[in-house]
Amino acid sequence: MNPLKHLLKIADQYRIDDGKHFRLKNIDPADTADLKIPSKHNAKLLLRNSVEQLADLQDKLYADNCWGMLIILQAMDAAGKDGTIKHVMSGLNPQGVDVHSFKAPSPEELDHDYLWRCMRVLPERGRIGIFNRSYYEETLVVRVHRELLDHERVPRQLLTKHVWKDRFEDIVSFERYLARNGILVRKFFLHISKEEQKKRFLKRLDTPDKHWKFSAADIRERQFWDKYQDAYEDMIRHTSTDEAPWYVVPADHKWFSRLVVAAAVTDALRGLNLKYPTLAAADKSQLDEARRELLSEK
Repeated sequence: MNPLKHLLKIADQYRIDDGKHFRLKNIDPADTADLKIPSKHNAKLLLRNSVEQLADLQDKLYADNCWGMLIILQAMDAAGKDGTIKHVMSGLNPQGVDVHSFKAPSPEELDHDYLWRCMRVLPERGRIGIFNRSYYEETLVVRVHRELLDHERVPRQLLTKHVWKDRFEDIVSFERYLARNGILVRKFFLHISKEEQKKRFLKRLDTPDKHWKFSAADIRERQFWDKYQDAYEDMIRHTSTDEAPWYVVPADHKWFSRLVVAAAVTDALRGLNLKYPTLAAADKSQLDEARRELLSEK
């Protein structure tokens, strides 16, 4: 089987089509499908081939200038969001890619609804937008730490026991709106195990060049691991749709998670049947005239 087709088939295994019956525990964070753990060289070669295919599709997306694409990455700390962006998007034209990271809301952002800060940086037509974390944090961290809602200035009477269900419904409607306006939405949860996260944290502590990545807050959040897992599961169950599906990607092996993300994004863009724009007869005649002028120069 063609390697790319095989990777597309593997990526499809992690697409959540039936959120109602989804259980996070059914996906092993260390899974690599039927791919054996390759050497670092072979893993890079596989990814490079996938990125080449993706770069060709991105070029057509940019030239066509009708569709846009939004990629959302969510994960526990150290699951590899930054590395996925760096390696999967490494071969793309930077003119057509925008990356936005969303940390704790600023005072200005808290003066708006929780979708506002993401809505204002949605990708333009012809471009790929990548959200490193997103509006989904408003169904995750504020759910695990309910006290954070007190700082969001939302009217108290609106923060009922149905607040998470309400937010899921709003997000589904928002993503349906994007899809109906030509913005392709694909969402990835990089599913890392607690044991692997611990290894990566220790590696950061042991590597001076990685100290800048370390935060004591990341360690404190580990005590809420189970609550986060429950919140992620509920989020995926309620917001995975045909228009904006979730991919739950095993992330204990970085090489594998990057391949799955690259394949899923490639598959989504291939489904648009993108082509370079064709010129009308009048435009073609202008090209012929330009050619004649250039050739007649002395």
